[in-house]
Amino acid sequence: MNLYVLSSLKHEIKNLSCPAIQTTWVKPGTVLAMDCDKTGHKGGKVANQVMQNPQDLANIQDRLDSVSHTPSSIIENLPKSVRRRINALKQLQVKCAHTEAKFYEEVHELERKYAALYQPLFEKRCTIVTGEVEPTDEECEWQSDREDEDLAEDMEKKASITENKTNSSEEENPKGIPEFWLTIFRNVDMLSELLQEHDEPILRHLQDIKVIFSDPGQPMSFTLEFYFEPNEYFSNTVLRKVYKMKSEPDPTDPFSFEGPEIVDCEGCIIDWKKGKNVTLKIIKKKQKHKGRGTVRTITKQVPNDSFFNFFSPVKTLGEGGTLDEDSEFSLAADFEIGHFFRERIVPRAVLYFTGEAIEDENFEDEEGEEVEEEDIEEEGEENDEAEYEDKKEAVQPPECKQQ
Repeated sequence: MNLYVLSSLKHEIKNLSCPAIQTTWVKPGTVLAMDCDKTGHKGGKVANQVMQNPQDLANIQDRLDSVSHTPSSIIENLPKSVRRRINALKQLQVKCAHTEAKFYEEVHELERKYAALYQPLFEKRCTIVTGEVEPTDEECEWQSDREDEDLAEDMEKKASITENKTNSSEEENPKGIPEFWLTIFRNVDMLSELLQEHDEPILRHLQDIKVIFSDPGQPMSFTLEFYFEPNEYFSNTVLRKVYKMKSEPDPTDPFSFEGPEIVDCEGCIIDWKKGKNVTLKIIKKKQKHKGRGTVRTITKQVPNDSFFNFFSPVKTLGEGGTLDEDSEFSLAADFEIGHFFRERIVPRAVLYFTGEAIEDENFEDEEGEEVEEEDIEEEGEENDEAEYEDKKEAVQPPECKQQ
């Protein structure tokens, strides 16, 4: 069995200089194996059959072309003078990447500027959520598409309910918007996966989340600040997490630059009150003395699943350092969550509370339909190959089929 390079292989196919050709069909992207029999009897008949079916020969040619047209092969086959000019274009492309990095740095400055304009609005949101301020009737007006339907349903419910209510005025008019941020955590899949049952009583005390950008002239970063009212779990009033960013191409791979990226994050120390640390759990273990045979019970603290592990992130190892696969996955997920807080949850909190933002995202993505279309295309390709195999077998002489 001789493996020919693609160029000579295409030459042999075109001229049929090899008297006996037995093709082995493999997946696209691999070399086709050709077997030349010096006797030239059986293979000669196959070659004649192929020559009598131009479509089969064209399919062979297309497969070879698809294999040979790789970026490396294209560049290697170009004249030296053209390759030099391509290198010059790559130099220009690197300069474009650095220019793009400067663009994103200015975008970051613009974000900082507008963050100051958003802040009064977010502060007003916080006062309404916590019940410090009661909005006016004018501020509470909102035209809903379902307003008439909702009103009709409310009237129907009121008509069917008898007046046997006890004195529950306090329950009917709670302070602010109870469990505002906790509800958001429950609604967003990315956060609900981190949320544990023992976290929920703590998050009921969460009053606000802010995004703070780095000061002018400082390295690019942003800080998430979680504000809590006094509670029985920890003494902190604010829990912070800093995400460090960079907006510069990687010297080893400048063409991969697609904008600013998070490169590291720092959490904070939570001052847990005695017995309230939900990130640790106590387990009891029995130990038997080898000599005396007596048994004792010891207690041990081990890590526990909790959202509040979010403030003790995995640390990066800097340049040249390596992390195990689990640590890399945790760090990537952490970066994604931080970005989601900054870009989506904090700016659009009320829409994640009501679920409207989640419905919009599901409607816009339509990932399921795209996947189905891809599956159909792949199935179609498999059917085409199956039909081609049937045709190929039909043109083979009896001698080949018996092998």
